[in-house]
Amino acid sequence: MKIQENISLKPYNTFQMEVKSRYFSVLPDASALEDQEIPSQNLPMMILGGGSNILFTKDYNGWIIRNEIKGIEEINEDNKYVYVKAGAGENWHRFVLYCISRNWAGIENLSLIPGTVGASPIQNIGAYGVELKDVFYCLEAYHRHDRKIVTLTSSDCEFGYRDSIFKKNFKDQFIILNVTLRLYKHPVFHVDYGAIKQELEKMKIDELSIHAISQAVINIRSSKLPDPEQLGNAGSFFKNPLIQKLQYNSLIEKFPELPSYPSKNEFVKIPAGWLIEHCGPGDGSATWKGFRRADAGCYSQQALVLVNYGKATGSEIFRLSEEISASVKKKFGINLEREVNIV
Repeated sequence: MKIQENISLKPYNTFQMEVKSRYFSVLPDASALEDQEIPSQNLPMMILGGGSNILFTKDYNGWIIRNEIKGIEEINEDNKYVYVKAGAGENWHRFVLYCISRNWAGIENLSLIPGTVGASPIQNIGAYGVELKDVFYCLEAYHRHDRKIVTLTSSDCEFGYRDSIFKKNFKDQFIILNVTLRLYKHPVFHVDYGAIKQELEKMKIDELSIHAISQAVINIRSSKLPDPEQLGNAGSFFKNPLIQKLQYNSLIEKFPELPSYPSKNEFVKIPAGWLIEHCGPGDGSATWKGFRRADAGCYSQQALVLVNYGKATGSEIFRLSEEISASVKKKFGINLEREVNIV
């Protein structure tokens, strides 16, 4: 890999933050990792995919490797499933469309999620009632310290809600090279979450298909979420919090309109966007939705999305997120957890 110095990261993060990395390289394939000397043992290293889940608050005094490993191949099939391997640097949405075009089902609800295939297991991406873990089979990753390639299964990854072992015990230890999914030959449709049914009705769909569901999801997301190329953002900034049923029952006595989604065990999932929309920087009548301070703001169509209107710094976006979290905690007693990684 060629190592460059003092490279602007603005083209490589969807918040469009104008920061620099001390060292920067592009990873075209796994073989480029062999015998690669790192610039300095004392400097941190970061693997960057699509840059859609990160907020840079300052220059990165380390080595960033942008994963651009490509390739999609069908590696196996049986009566029920097809097993598809994709390079970690493949664009996630284009990979979804590739699978849909071949009638491989299971990830149509995950259409238009920004980022790369390699980032999908780290975050255990999910949307509209489907998570990556539902179709995940295995991945290959390069262990940075042992300098060898290993295969990790679903149980190895310890998937949770927007979580995996790559964010905990394995944090910064692996470079994901490829991901293999087990997709359905005969689809199982998921249309009960969010506004998918309503959108399908609006589309006048007579016969349900993975193509129709994908387009419905694309329509919904496009109406709510800004295009990062037009307005800097990283999609949903916060996770939907899980609270205990006892706390939920107490809250709906005070806020009977509080929406919720069922979850496992003794927890209830609350939409973070609703909580943010019903709090604000001023008195109880204000709302964060549509709020703007200089070039840092909260998107007018979806309160869950923080945006850079042009020249906001990462620190300004971060401070706004802290204010939002504090107001939600004060009003509802709920702690918001960020989805976006802060650097």
